[in-house]
Amino acid sequence: MSAPDELYPPAQYGWGWMLLALGIIAFLILAGWLLIHFTKPRRSIVVQGQVEMPMTADVLTMLRQEYNERIGQIEGDYRAGALTARQANLELSRVVRTFVNEYSGLEAPVLALDDLVRLGVQPALVDAMHRYYYPSIFRKGPSVDPVAGAEAARKVVASWH
Repeated sequence: MSAPDELYPPAQYGWGWMLLALGIIAFLILAGWLLIHFTKPRRSIVVQGQVEMPMTADVLTMLRQEYNERIGQIEGDYRAGALTARQANLELSRVVRTFVNEYSGLEAPVLALDDLVRLGVQPALVDAMHRYYYPSIFRKGPSVDPVAGAEAARKVVASWH
């Protein structure tokens, strides 16, 4: 078999393929930069004359005020007829449990009354749950007056430590 005496160079890719490869690499670099840029935590910017964070006692006072307003709103909705007694007591139970959770970190919204008793939480919460909210929510028949439940909720908010 006779072979030609000349050597042929390897086949070369066209310049279009090289541009496509460079374009894909540039796109991946840009996508990575965007991902890092938009997912990194923001730096805090200190502005001249910026309001300082309130002291712990101020935060607790503001929390109490916020929840007392919520309780008043639920009571007002009940008196206006927008909520039934059962719905009002259910909302009061949610508000009181959420307050306890935000104030102390106790996961009261997911704990049953027996769990709260077993944990030895403040008696005002157990009393409110036992006398007003549980009978209204779970018992058949007439619900307990939500106005009394609202007063019990205010007592929990005021006395929680």
